[in-house]
Amino acid sequence: MSNEFLEFRGVSKRFGPIQAVDGVSLGIKKGEFFSLLGPSGCGKTTMLRLAAGFEAPDDGRVFLDSRDITGLPPDKRKVNTIFQSYALFPHLTVRDNIGFGLTIARRPRADIRAEVDRMLELIRMTDQAGKKPDQLSGGQKQRVAVARALVNKPDVLLLDEPLAALDLKLRQKMLVELDLIHDEVGITFLYVTHDQAEAMSLSDRIAVMSGGRIEQIGAPAEIYESPRTSFVAAFIGDTNFLEGRVGECLDRDYCRLDIAGLPGILCFNDKVLQPGQPIYLSIRPEKVHISHDRPEENAHRNVLAGAVEDVIYLGANTKYWVRAGGYRIQVLRQHDRYFLDEKPLRWKDPCWVWWHADDGFMLDHFRKADEGLLAVPPQSVGEPINGK
Repeated sequence: MSNEFLEFRGVSKRFGPIQAVDGVSLGIKKGEFFSLLGPSGCGKTTMLRLAAGFEAPDDGRVFLDSRDITGLPPDKRKVNTIFQSYALFPHLTVRDNIGFGLTIARRPRADIRAEVDRMLELIRMTDQAGKKPDQLSGGQKQRVAVARALVNKPDVLLLDEPLAALDLKLRQKMLVELDLIHDEVGITFLYVTHDQAEAMSLSDRIAVMSGGRIEQIGAPAEIYESPRTSFVAAFIGDTNFLEGRVGECLDRDYCRLDIAGLPGILCFNDKVLQPGQPIYLSIRPEKVHISHDRPEENAHRNVLAGAVEDVIYLGANTKYWVRAGGYRIQVLRQHDRYFLDEKPLRWKDPCWVWWHADDGFMLDHFRKADEGLLAVPPQSVGEPINGK
């Protein structure tokens, strides 16, 4: 018997010529905040609709608490869904919107009032109970939608891009609120989003999807720091890709990489690759350091001489694009300390860039479709831009 609470076993779904979901198996633990993350058309919303019962899989099964729910209609599943559009009844008050499901279920009035009062307190809107949706802000409407979904005490709450219609500051505020609500109620949340910041800040685990399949499942830090594929590395944040081969293996932990135009690049060999094997190296821009002056020697430091090609000042940090060894490297410099009298790095300035061998990682898989992300030498056709 599986230990997973919500489980997809080999599910597939096709819409005409489009394979929306392709043989996905996925298990979500009870009480977990789990996110499906990916670009539009990757299959994440279809997965949510399969869990809700709005779609039936062509192949595979869906289980909830070890019970096969594949053939059950939506109203027979202990699952509720929150949509991007809120779907509140405009003619009903906040209180009546929240209690609507309980009213339809013919629960006693005293029970309905008690449950709705509990939800109003949870979302901190007791003083707004008599208002109608057109009198509420976007964030308040979203909180009412959450309360309405939770009042029926579902086993799983499904959230389909619930914050997409909100502006940035309100979205950031609602992220905190959703996290607090999840901690308070303790049920399983399945969250669908294309926004990596949302998924990274809320989730216990994330499944990154592309083309109807799962590229990687893991905790946010694992997904970011140790992506398995080029798609995950590029979709979650920015990165620099370099192509080469494994050269000399120095010991069990490190090897030198042969990358055309660069001195031997030292890298932690977590994949235990052997000399001669082709590799794709990814280095996050914030892991790369930049300076006018050459850094001190360090046995585990990769150092390249270069010249600044582009500079973007972003307040909290500055982005640089540096031409080094014929490659265009992106650097993100955090302003942990900033002095107005410090000589800034400017366009065309000579500079040095470096990173620790532990901060680059070799990918298990590099997709043909992602080759445009490579930081290839300038003589190649079409100069790429690193990252997404």
